[in-house]
Amino acid sequence: MYSHNVRSHKGITVHVALISLAILLVLLPIVAIFAGGRAERSDKITLYSGRGESLVEPLIRQFEEESGITVHVRYAGTAELAVLLQEEGDRSPADLFWAQDAGALGALARRGLLAALPADLAEGVPSIYRNSTGEWIATSGRARVLAYHPDLTTDLDLPESVFDLTNPEYAGLVGWAPTNGSFQSFVSAMRVVYGDERTQQWVEDMIANDVQAYRNNTAIVEALAAQEIAMGITNNYYLLRFLTDDPGFPVRQQFFRNEDIGNLVNVAGAGVIRNAGNPDGAEQFVRFLLEADAQQYFTSNVYEYPVTDQVEQNPRLEAFDRLLEASPRLDLDALEDLEGTLNVLRRAGAL
Repeated sequence: MYSHNVRSHKGITVHVALISLAILLVLLPIVAIFAGGRAERSDKITLYSGRGESLVEPLIRQFEEESGITVHVRYAGTAELAVLLQEEGDRSPADLFWAQDAGALGALARRGLLAALPADLAEGVPSIYRNSTGEWIATSGRARVLAYHPDLTTDLDLPESVFDLTNPEYAGLVGWAPTNGSFQSFVSAMRVVYGDERTQQWVEDMIANDVQAYRNNTAIVEALAAQEIAMGITNNYYLLRFLTDDPGFPVRQQFFRNEDIGNLVNVAGAGVIRNAGNPDGAEQFVRFLLEADAQQYFTSNVYEYPVTDQVEQNPRLEAFDRLLEASPRLDLDALEDLEGTLNVLRRAGAL
C-alpha cells in the first residue's frame, strides 16, 4: 500500500512537471517577443505633437540624425491630444507630449500623467518658463500683443488695457479670432485672474462693440494691412513673419501696460509621459529642444522667445527684460480648464 502511494505521488509529480515544461515552452517565445519589443524601444520614441508638422519636422529629423533614435509622431491639436492622453491613461503608446500651450501640460500634470523631469533640465530657464512641480518645461515662449495700423489710429489713443477695447471709440475697429487656441488660452488666463463673470462680461461687451471675428491670427494681420480694422489682438510672431518678407508691411504692434492680462506670455512645452516605454529617449529629446541649435531655430525661424540666454535672440523680438515687465503674473498650469473657457465663450455668443 505504501509503495503504491509512493508510485502514485511520483506519477503525479512527473505529470505536473511535464505540464509545467509544456507551459514554459509555450510562454518562452511570448516572453522573448515582449523582451525584444522592450529592447527595440531603446532606439524609438513616440511623440504626440500639438505643434504643427511644418514647424517641427526639421528639428525632429535633426534629432534622429544626431541621436540614432527614431521618432514616431502623432500630430493633432494640443487640446485634442491632451484629451486623448487622459483617455488612454497607462495604455498610451506615447513617450512624450509636445504641446502648443501650457494649459494642456498643466491638465496632464494635475492628473499625474507626466513624469518628474530631472532638476538639471531647468537650470538657467527663467521661472516663467517652468512648471512649478517640475513635470514639464517650456521649449519656447510667445506673447499676446496689440497689433494696429498706424494710419487708422492717428486720431486715437491706443488702449492701455485689453479691457479698454470695449470702449465706444473702438467700436467696429478691433479684430479677434475666438476659435484660435492662443486666444482661448488668453481667455483662460482672464478667467483665472478675474473670474468667469467678469470674463464673460468682457466677451459680451466686445461683441456689443462690434468686434470683427477672423479665422486665425494670420487673417487678423492681413485684415489690418488691408485696413479692414484698426487693431487686433494676436500673438507677437505673426506680424514679424510678414515683416521679414516685406519690411514695409504697414502694421505695428505693442504691449498693453505692464502686467495687463492682454500681454499673456504663453509657452510651447514638453513633458515625458509617466509610463513611457522609453523615458530615457523621451528625456533626451527634451534636452535636445533646450540646446542651442533648437533654441536658435525657435527664435530665428519661428520668431518665438528662446528659453535660455545661450543663443542670440531675434532682434525683432522685445528684449527679455521688457517681456518680464509686460507679462501678467500667473501660474501657467492654471490655464488647463479649456472646457470652462469654451463654455464662457459659448454663453457670451463668441462661438
